[in-house]
Amino acid sequence: MSTPTRESPDGEGEPTGAKRLAELPGLAAFAMMGTTIATCEGVGVVLGLWADHTWHSAPAMLIFGIVLGTVAAVWSVVQQVRRFL
Repeated sequence: MSTPTRESPDGEGEPTGAKRLAELPGLAAFAMMGTTIATCEGVGVVLGLWADHTWHSAPAMLIFGIVLGTVAAVWSVVQQVRRFL
């Protein structure tokens, strides 16, 4: 049983959905990395703002939250990238 193909402009056929499905895991990984970075940074900023408001220490805790969020984001993305190496 043959796989259905689609003619490309150069005359070579390619499987209709195979290429798109093969690219999907890579795209999902990049989307997950972006979401992880945004979440870590967002949580760090929110916690830093909350701590500044609670302890009247502006902007020290905000800066600490941003740094902590960045460290968490880098660590998490490194763990995600190691799966592909």
